[in-house]
Amino acid sequence: MALVVALMVMVLMMALGAALILITSSETMIAANFRAGDEAFYAADAVFERALADLRAVPDWTSVLDGSTRSSFADGQPSGARRLTDGTTIDLAQIASMANCQKLTPCTDTDMSARTSERPWGANNPRWTLYAYGALADSVGTVSANSPYYVLAFVGDDPSENDADPLRDGASPSGLTNPGLGVLSLRAEAFGPRRAHRAIEGTVARMSTEGPPEAGGEAGLKILSWRDVP
Repeated sequence: MALVVALMVMVLMMALGAALILITSSETMIAANFRAGDEAFYAADAVFERALADLRAVPDWTSVLDGSTRSSFADGQPSGARRLTDGTTIDLAQIASMANCQKLTPCTDTDMSARTSERPWGANNPRWTLYAYGALADSVGTVSANSPYYVLAFVGDDPSENDADPLRDGASPSGLTNPGLGVLSLRAEAFGPRRAHRAIEGTVARMSTEGPPEAGGEAGLKILSWRDVP
């Protein structure tokens, strides 16, 4: 009987030890995933700010919306696969399609103009065009940045546009003023280890400081709205 009791106690202790190990390893994974998500958020915010810095120097945002002008931070063609530091890959075209029409295959004009809860503006829906993209570690020039995240910034026409031309900034329909002139939508995303992914969106507008340009003022940008995309 003593031997049976000892064996039963041993089995019970082994079960409790295994449960404790499982709980500890699960908590470690949860903490690691939480940390990776936070790092992805700050990586997305970093490329958002980098895109703003380059947009200040672009005199005509139509060239940004139609893809003819891109940021100086770009690691090649705005399509194709990119390998992350953990060996996984992402596809830039698929990411753009997910942003524009929530599917992995290329979006049609009808797809991008469809009215949804997230994109209710129809023909004036922003058509996200890749503007800045690359490894975050390469985004700061000669300064070393130790980061495993790959980041992207998309630009799109502001939803307040009323010209039904998402590739042109602020054309004025006949007899109307266009509230979207000089206003741009910006979407930033970050991808990293443990399949971490975060996205943020904002709306920015041109503004001038210290007087108009003809009086020596300097062009700048103002963030009108900002949100963390679920």
